[in-house]
Amino acid sequence: MPHQLSPSSHSPEPMTGGDAIADALLRHGVDTVFALPGAQMYGLTDAFARRADRLRTLGARHEQTSAYMAFGYARASGRPGVFSVVPGPGVLNASAALLTAHSTNTPVLALTGDVMSDFRNRERGQLHEYREQLATLRTLTKHAEHIEHPSHAPQQVATAFQRMNSGRKGAVALQASWDYFTQRACVTPAEPLSLTSTPLADPGVIEEAAAILGSSQNCMIFVGSGALDASAEVTALAEVLGAPVVSFRGGRGVVPDDHPLGFTVAAGQRLWQQTDVALIIGSRFELLDIRWNHRPEGVKLIRIDIDPAESRRLPAAINIVADAAQASQALALAVERRGVPSRRDGILADTKASAEAAIQVVQPQMDYLRVIRDVLPRDGFFVDELSQVGFTSIFGFPIYQPRHLVTSGYQGTLGFGFPTALGVKVAFPDKAVVSICGDGGFLFAGQELATAVQYGINLVTIVFNNDAYGNVLRDQQNGFGGRLIGSELVNPDFVKFAESFGVQAFRVDSPQALRPVLQRAIEADRPVLIEVSIGRGRDGNPWPFLHPSFK
Repeated sequence: MPHQLSPSSHSPEPMTGGDAIADALLRHGVDTVFALPGAQMYGLTDAFARRADRLRTLGARHEQTSAYMAFGYARASGRPGVFSVVPGPGVLNASAALLTAHSTNTPVLALTGDVMSDFRNRERGQLHEYREQLATLRTLTKHAEHIEHPSHAPQQVATAFQRMNSGRKGAVALQASWDYFTQRACVTPAEPLSLTSTPLADPGVIEEAAAILGSSQNCMIFVGSGALDASAEVTALAEVLGAPVVSFRGGRGVVPDDHPLGFTVAAGQRLWQQTDVALIIGSRFELLDIRWNHRPEGVKLIRIDIDPAESRRLPAAINIVADAAQASQALALAVERRGVPSRRDGILADTKASAEAAIQVVQPQMDYLRVIRDVLPRDGFFVDELSQVGFTSIFGFPIYQPRHLVTSGYQGTLGFGFPTALGVKVAFPDKAVVSICGDGGFLFAGQELATAVQYGINLVTIVFNNDAYGNVLRDQQNGFGGRLIGSELVNPDFVKFAESFGVQAFRVDSPQALRPVLQRAIEADRPVLIEVSIGRGRDGNPWPFLHPSFK
């Protein structure tokens, strides 16, 4: 059962509903909110404004950006991201980002409104009315509630944070009626709730898994977002086993790509058919039956996941329901006690080298990615996008620390990259952050260059311009007789576009030209946009390395 609020030592204070929420956010350690103000939310945003010395509020030009910035902030930092938008259209505009946050197990809190309390559920057509909005929010989050009265806010905010951060993390939402935010009442503040208890790995199950792993000749480890906070433990376990660690998207950097056991999907796929045990840590493991398709004969699956429901979604020989760090540490100790057979160190090094050589065919993306990796500091952040260079980066851009690659996960949310990267930079203003976008995805939120300038978000954005939705163009050419519908794009002059917002901008047309420009951009104390001219249809095909059955 969730922990309940203990009796508060705080005295009741008269405050508005907006104040009650703002005060509760501060008590939960929130110091940044991404908010696009509107009529229903004035009482809340005013409460933020009156706490400006403790609570930084950043606006945006679209609700999707407020939500994506909160997502980027949370995904890169591991701290909750909070955003506020108006109900109805505002919630729907933010919904793609909220879905992305929840799908990637990222702690994001959405705050929104509703019609006046006297008009709820009457369908009288009040501004931004959305029938059963709460029901929609519940499909996008792991927890969503309506706050009826200011006195309820402290406990409901505390419960939302508890649910957001307990077990498998995810997005949550709170809404309240328009008049709630300015309604005054006596409110008793509340301290944060303890998180619900985390399951501990069953020692007997650990021993069973250790026995299988100890006798394995060719085991492979697969990591996802659930292992982001278990880097040291997973790396130690891999070293005990001598097993390569493969990450697709969410787990990139859990084991650094320059570690002998750090494998991309391009390298891991080469060893898959010889694998006898797959140890899956905090991952849905879509590679198994979506990407790689063919399961090696007799391979045994061992899963570590904090969510017990995962054992039903993907059956395994052994399911360890536990936190990734605790279970990985326990498993490493158990395997060490048993001993392990000699592994395939030479084969692993050769496999990594051969995969690295093979992916060089994906051009010009690989050459551009190499330049970015060379220039971006080791602790810099890289935010991808649904684009030809973004797809290639999944296997072609080395990542050295968890959370330093930010992706939209399996949602594949076109247009998420640039606004998400703004949030990453807000979380880490002193770190280098590079956003790579295609021309199509960038213009989903290109107007947010204004937000970057207004708030001094000194992000470096690289727009790879191939005058197309490149993947759609290739699919229509290869699979649908070359009948092109909606995949060819007419773009603005991106340099002039950026400069019109006061953003410094450059255009390059080769990896060699990109290098010095990117070096200056990262050192600049201002937002910078770099357009890379590719040309329509000139991108290499990354899909043989991402989905071998797709050519």
